[in-house]
Amino acid sequence: MALVDPEARTTESSLPAEHADDAVGSSHAQPNETEPLETRILLGILLGRKGLRAGWSIALFAGVYFLLTALVGSIFLDLHLIDPRDHFTARAALFGELVSFLAMVAAGVVVALVEHKRGNVLAYNLGGPNRAWRFFEGWAAGFIALSGLVGMLAWGGWLHFGPVALSGGQIFQYAALWGIAFLLVGFVEEGMFRCFLLATLTRGVNFWWALGMVGAICLYLALTTKGNAVWGVYLLALLGLVPCLLLHVNKVDGSNFWQAAWVTSALFGFVHTGNNGENWIGIFAAAGIGFAFVVSVRVTGSAWWAIGCHAAWDWTETFFYGAADSGNVATGHYLTTTPAGSALWSGGTDGPEGSVLVLAVIVLLIVALVFLYGRRRIATAPVSSTELAAG
Repeated sequence: MALVDPEARTTESSLPAEHADDAVGSSHAQPNETEPLETRILLGILLGRKGLRAGWSIALFAGVYFLLTALVGSIFLDLHLIDPRDHFTARAALFGELVSFLAMVAAGVVVALVEHKRGNVLAYNLGGPNRAWRFFEGWAAGFIALSGLVGMLAWGGWLHFGPVALSGGQIFQYAALWGIAFLLVGFVEEGMFRCFLLATLTRGVNFWWALGMVGAICLYLALTTKGNAVWGVYLLALLGLVPCLLLHVNKVDGSNFWQAAWVTSALFGFVHTGNNGENWIGIFAAAGIGFAFVVSVRVTGSAWWAIGCHAAWDWTETFFYGAADSGNVATGHYLTTTPAGSALWSGGTDGPEGSVLVLAVIVLLIVALVFLYGRRRIATAPVSSTELAAG
């Protein structure tokens, strides 16, 4: 659990790596030589030169999160806010994601307190500049990107439009309900992967730890999961191997950020393997868009663009176009679409995310991010965001 701190300094930080966490109150991380040997050994296991080691931070976060998820979920069940028999409905999605959101925020506050960040969850890649504007830019990008994908599918004859499924006040009712539900999805999934995990692993991972974690994910899938969907994770893991190795061999400043990106992107693909109707393209696309969201953190200085884009992508696909989202078709969607032809191009039961064309959309998103934001200024790093959040 005690992930080692990377040797290289991150270029994103405005402070040297060895002093970066001093700005958030971790300057007393090293054991005092006058303390008993047993105490120094214990503190050495728990603490690194940047405070609580990343592995223990993640373990603490996971423990609090799963405990509170079970507790809040039980309360919601008793209040009949959640019905296990519900399928993909706006109500089920909203309250289900609310459970995860509350547990995630509480876990983040607990870990931030332990890490001497004054309980401020903005320290986890949420403290960058122009946050509200970045969120709405991300929302627009998500709507445009998914609409572009649907447009290509319709143009090629791989997706057909049916009748409008809603009318009158139902349109606005379901638009709002699904909007809130997918806003929570954006907060939860980006909060987990591009906020807490990315920020924590960036300060506590190197190539060998990253390789071990990605390898463990692949090994677990190989031993427990059947079907070809898992090949999406294997492909992402393979594509990240050489670049991360080269960064490590050449001791490139800031390489730990990209090692963390490799791990979180592979893990993001991994958690989608449990969805119904997924194919390997859909899983690879999930991991790939996870990497695109990492790039957005790098070039915008926070995860707000990613949160907006993620929420809009899911809302546009699920509610607006009525397409399958990771194999699930929502109850209460505006338009109606059905796949046609080869599943390679249409996405089949997976929906537009399972089409090979989604890969082109992801690449275009990454290029747009670098062109629009990377050219404006050198990105504000996650560590800099930590300093801002800590005051």
